[in-house]
This record gives sequence, structure tokens and C-alpha cells, in this order.
Amino acid sequence: MGTKELIPYRNSTQIVSEIVTLVESSGQEGIQITPLCQKANLAHSRLRNFLTTLTGSGLINKISYDGKHTFVISDKGRLYLEEYKRFSEIAGSFGLEL
Repeated sequence: MGTKELIPYRNSTQIVSEIVTLVESSGQEGIQITPLCQKANLAHSRLRNFLTTLTGSGLINKISYDGKHTFVISDKGRLYLEEYKRFSEIAGSFGLEL
């Protein structure tokens, strides 16, 4: 029998951070929803809910063109990632995991 790799549980904060990181790494061209679903390992409907929240809070921007949606990081999103990383390091120094 083959071994199946278990995907560790991610809380909403971790998923948000991962989505914003993936959008940031896509650069100025941005990323469309299907590749983002695959890279974030989320169902389309669940990812759409997160994207609604993230665009609503201004962490990422949605660019609509020719019926397709592309997502790019905002300055606020970059700041969020910096602060998340810093807080994660502080929590880690106390033996806590975000």
C-alpha cells in the first residue's frame, strides 16, 4: 500500500497568511482563482469566501478583465505579511504556534 501524506490542519489565520503569500509571490501579473485553489489546496467555494474577505479588508485587490478575475497583493497586504511574520516569530519564541 502506498503512503498517503497527511496535510496538517490549518486554522483560518494560517490560511489567510498562505493565500496572501501566494498572491504576493505571483507578482504584478497576479494569480487567477484556479491556480490559487491548487496552490492553497482549498476548494473553490472555500477559497472564494476567503477572497471576498481579503478583498473586502483591502489585503488583496481583484482585477476583472474579460470575465476573468486576477488577484494581486496590496500595500496593506504586504504590511499584513510583515506583521504576521513578526508576530509568528514572537509567538514561536514562547513555544507557541499560530
